[in-house]
Formats: sequence, structure tokens, C-alpha cells
Amino acid sequence: MAAAAAGAGERRGAWGAAGPERGPGPGPGPLGSLLSRLPLAPSPRRRTASQCKPEPPLLRTSKRTIYTAGRPPWYSETGAPVDEAFVIGLCGGSASGKTTVATRIIEALDVPWVVLLSMDSFYKVLDEGQQALAARSDYNFDHPDAFDFELLVSVLRKLKKGKSVKVPVYDFTTHSRRREWKTVYGANVIVFEGILAFANKELLKLLDMKVFVDTDSDIRLVRRLQRDIMERGRDIVGVIKQYNKFVKPAFEQYIEPTVQVADIVVPRGGENFVALDLIVQHVHSQLEKVRAALASAHQGQPLPKTLSVLENTPQVRGMHTIIRNKDTTRDEFIFYSKRLMRLLIEHALSFLPLKVSDCSSVTVETPQGTMYEGKRFHRQRITGVSILRAGETMEQALTAVCKDIRLGKILIQTNHDTGEPELHYLRLPKEISEDYVILMDSTVSTGAAAMMAVRVLLDHDVQEDRIFLLSLLMAEMGVHSVAYAFPRVRIITTAVDKRINEEFHIIPGIGNFGDRYFGTDGPSAWCESDGMDC
Repeated sequence: MAAAAAGAGERRGAWGAAGPERGPGPGPGPLGSLLSRLPLAPSPRRRTASQCKPEPPLLRTSKRTIYTAGRPPWYSETGAPVDEAFVIGLCGGSASGKTTVATRIIEALDVPWVVLLSMDSFYKVLDEGQQALAARSDYNFDHPDAFDFELLVSVLRKLKKGKSVKVPVYDFTTHSRRREWKTVYGANVIVFEGILAFANKELLKLLDMKVFVDTDSDIRLVRRLQRDIMERGRDIVGVIKQYNKFVKPAFEQYIEPTVQVADIVVPRGGENFVALDLIVQHVHSQLEKVRAALASAHQGQPLPKTLSVLENTPQVRGMHTIIRNKDTTRDEFIFYSKRLMRLLIEHALSFLPLKVSDCSSVTVETPQGTMYEGKRFHRQRITGVSILRAGETMEQALTAVCKDIRLGKILIQTNHDTGEPELHYLRLPKEISEDYVILMDSTVSTGAAAMMAVRVLLDHDVQEDRIFLLSLLMAEMGVHSVAYAFPRVRIITTAVDKRINEEFHIIPGIGNFGDRYFGTDGPSAWCESDGMDC
């Protein structure tokens, strides 16, 4: 989940005051010919991505767009994480092609939840004296002391555990951090790149695979000149001065020696498809181990204690009979679904904690002029969040019971190619960290969409034991998945069916709730979040 973290989806026009180069300086031949055509004066400064309005949390590649906010968590039957995110570290000199390698790895992996984190975001804040040096190209951005390693390690450690983090945004035209930091979410795979990615012992401990991108020094120097002059508004004299004084020596002292700790060395950068294939195959094998562990995690387990099923009275049984019947008209389906939703909401509210301190004695006057001794409740705020589109049908029942309740929406769709949920839209009320959140979806089969929705709420600092997951119908597999992933989330439903079929539809089930409720026909692309539970 840009200027730092491409989890936030943006790639800057240029990568940070990057690492140094080696090899001969400009001279005769293709390099000298190119340098002779470069402008000696700086071009007008262009707005960089770090100066513009923050981009949405998207990572765009040449073939696909990957939404990076939130991810399906991987947990064992005990509720503990099955594994942490897989972190690929990319190291190499300035303009060696680390960005190209990272992008091509992400494309080939075809994993929906990826964060691309750049070391460039973690330059230290410069004081006035250092700012003046930087303006004269006399500040060493390639020395380890230029980076805030403490913050970098903290951020990467949290991302590896699947938590959301705030990442600074560095502006290379002003040599300063922007006031606004970017929110980046946990992912299946984290690609971390930087000129000194292997120079810190604590960082190395967090990397599962270490890749060194090795590119000819002449090529790197040309790329750096093009970038700094054309995109950062600097003059050729200053660029070459900085290169000779800081970049080249730092490469030889701090960057080149770290090739010894690399698992893979990639000559020629992003053009070395053989090396990229090896990297992708290894990461895929690690992810498959996690998925295999999940597939059999909950077999034979009893239903969790956090599950509460509405009492199966004759009235409830009768309404289920009506809405499960394929021949029920749409009007009747809507009417009896709404009745069940109202009962479900009322049942769920009974689980809200009520202490003596939550209510106080109060005396009111009745219309007959007599006094009545009663209680006044001081309830904490409740927020309703629906998983679109079928979960939205439960909002009316919730607002009818809870006056002035705040509402949020999450749109999650299942990717038919990968089988994993993808978050496409998120709108939550502000300051919900202390709220009790009623998370609503019409049906839950595998639990993938519900788990991801819970993960997003946790990323917004909602307390796990204050999340209530409500659904008209759930499959046992979905109940287990959610309960063991989030053991403190309260799960409340009107019925639990025992199995799902090969298409992950609940059996006997209710069909596609969204299509039946809204009157839409034909196959739906909404899957689990649409009440179909694919």
C-alpha cells in the first residue's frame, strides 16, 4: 500500500539523490557525445509527484492496476499470523534500474497486495546550514548518516507484520519533507529499494530476499545526469561535482561492498528476464506454502465462542424458508429479508457492553403529571459500515434502531484470476478509533471479504473487540476464518450453513442476495461482497 511507498501507488518522476557510481568519468565515445547534448543551465523546475496532490493507493504497471490499501490477512487456526509479509530488498547504485526491476517483479508476481517502499522517503530533515550545502551540491545524500534508519526500520517492521504505517514524503526540489505523510497498508509482498538497502544490520534482518542490481557505471551516470537536469532542475556542473565528490566515493565505500550479502545479483537490471523469473518463482513458492496452510486450517474445529446465532424460532425458520425459496417474488424476498435484518440488528445491540457507569438515575414527568424514576444511558458512539453492495441493504434496519448513527462503506470484489478479494472503495467516518463498529454483509461464505474489511478497520485503529460482524447467512468455513483470524471480533448471524460448493457458494444457501434484492439478473462480478460469496 510512494513518494515513498508505491503501496500508495505513485512512482516519482525520479529516484532520490541516489547512490553513487563508479567507473570513468565522461569522455570520448557515446557517453561524451550524450553529455555534450545535455543543457548546461537548469531547465525550469517541474512539479514532482511529491509536490502534487496525493495519489490514491494504487500501483499502476503496464498491464494492470493494483489497489494496495488493505489486504486479506493470513492467520492460523489459533489466530496467530501464519506468516509475515515477504520482503524483497533491492540494492544498487544510483540509476541502476532498481525501479524497473521492482515494477517487473510486481507485474510477474501477479499478487494483488503489494507495497513498494523507497528508501528515498527516509532522508533526514535538513537544518538551515545543511539546506544551504544541498543548494550548492555540497551535501552528501549518499552517506548512511543522511538517512533516518531508525524510522525506516520501524516502518518496515510494522509493514512486515501487516500493519498500516505513515510514510514521509520527501521533496527533492526543496530537499525537505512535506507536512503530509502517506498512509501505507500491509501487503502480501513488500518490495523495498534503496541505495543503502543492505547497509544496516537491522534492515537486513527484515529482508527475506536480497537482490543487488548491477548496471554499468557509464549507463548509471548518464541516467543520473538526465534525471537531475531534466526532472530536478539542476545544472550539469553541479551534478558532476556532486557525483565526483560524493556519489562515486560513497558507492565504492558503502554500496558496492554489500553485494556480498545479496542472494541474487541481477546484471543489466530490468532487462535480465532470466534473473527476474528466478526471483518470481521463489516468491511464488513461499506464498503457496502460506495458502496451503490456510486451506486445511479449520477442518474439524468446533464453532467459536464469539459466534452468536439468532434463536431459530418458528418465525425465524419461516422467514428463512421464504427467502431461500428460489420461487419467492422479489417483493416478498425484500420484505422478509428486512424483517430478518431488523431482528438481527436488535440481537446484535444486546451484546454492546453496559456498565453501571454507563447509565445514571433520572426523574422525568409523565403526561399525567406524575414523576417517574428511570435511567438515562450514556452510550458510546456506534458506527455502521456496510460491505457493498449487498451489505448496504442492512443500513435501513440499522438506522431505524440506532438514531443518528454514522455510516461508512467498503467495496470489496473478488479477483476471479487470483481468487483473492480486492479493495476498490473506502469511505469511513472520521475518528472511529473509539467507536463500536457494526460491519454488515448479507452473506459470508469463505470469509475473505469480511476478513479484509476487518483488517481495514483495524488499520484505522478500531479496536478488535469493538467490531461486530453481522450477516444474514454464513457458512461454517467463513465463521472459522473470521473467528480464528480475529478472535475478539463478535460474529452475529441468523443462520449458519455447513458447507460451500466448489464455486464457494453457500449450500443450501440463499443464492446471490444482491441480484435477488436489487432485481439484477445474470452472473455477478461482485462475488462475496455482493452476497454471492464466491
